[in-house]
Amino acid sequence: MNLKMNKQLPTPKELRDMFPLDEECAETKEKNDAEIRAIFKGESKKFLIIIGPCSADREDAVIDYVKRLREIYPKINDVITIVPRIYTNKPRTMGTGYKGMLHQPDPEGSPDLLKGLISIRKLHMRAIRETGFSCADEMLYPENHAYLADCLSYVAVGARSVENQAHRLVASGIDVPVGMKNPTSGDLTVMLNSIHAAQFSHNFIYRGWEAESTGNPLTHAILRGYVDEEGKSNPNYHYETLAKLAQIYSADNFENPALIIDCNHSNSGKRYLEQIRIAEEVLASMSHDPKVRNLVKGLMIESYIEDGCQKIGEGVYGKSITDPCLGWEKTKDLLFELADKLRKLK
Repeated sequence: MNLKMNKQLPTPKELRDMFPLDEECAETKEKNDAEIRAIFKGESKKFLIIIGPCSADREDAVIDYVKRLREIYPKINDVITIVPRIYTNKPRTMGTGYKGMLHQPDPEGSPDLLKGLISIRKLHMRAIRETGFSCADEMLYPENHAYLADCLSYVAVGARSVENQAHRLVASGIDVPVGMKNPTSGDLTVMLNSIHAAQFSHNFIYRGWEAESTGNPLTHAILRGYVDEEGKSNPNYHYETLAKLAQIYSADNFENPALIIDCNHSNSGKRYLEQIRIAEEVLASMSHDPKVRNLVKGLMIESYIEDGCQKIGEGVYGKSITDPCLGWEKTKDLLFELADKLRKLK
């Protein structure tokens, strides 16, 4: 094999033992999990907002951002449950570029996966300890999920991973909601097949063990838009698609039918300001059709302290170094506006 084994990394158990989640934080996460679980099971009418930077690039700015969410949360938590996005590894369409804090805890430094594993665990633990939020991360690498499993309240499987067998199998053994994005082609059957697979029990090999899962009934859909054969971004958040998906769900054998709308990516064409309009349109669709209202459980929004994005090395605090994000002032206004609209939907 044309591989060089540089160093052996600690197992997830070893890393958790080195940096344990204390009892108070574990209880906080358990409480958050119960609230989020109730939304996906239809026991709560609260609306889920999964929100935060495209990528978690530096600990200080990410924690600053999450603390800002915590400050305004009491004003909206009668209708909204917030799960901050702390995405610590990033898929790259062409395989190059910044791959996230897991790979490079210093975006301007060299890759160091050991330091990266320690950094991402400490970041997620700090968010729980200092803000009371247990957060969301993308399961880009199924074999790495166990390093953070005790810290996360939400897991996303990306558009380029959703058809992968390993992601489906590991998702079936996760005990928090797992969102399956539609693939970049937009084929809804791929996403729905992944949801089916993850809701069933499986036997498989995981980290050198023969593993057995019980199935994850909280696996659900995420619509993020798609790219056509000419490379053009197309949305799939409009009412017609939501109604179609509601119909498919009602006709098939899914547990806990649920949908999250990703307001960025191909839905916005990566025009980050469009996220405001998209979020408002989704709520309008919900008000129009009770079936859509019951299916749509929340939104995914890419937001940071400063509007837009920058290149690595520019050094603007709280500005994305990957996809452009909605800045804090616009984010705050949007969250208050969504809360007002949701109160009228109740």
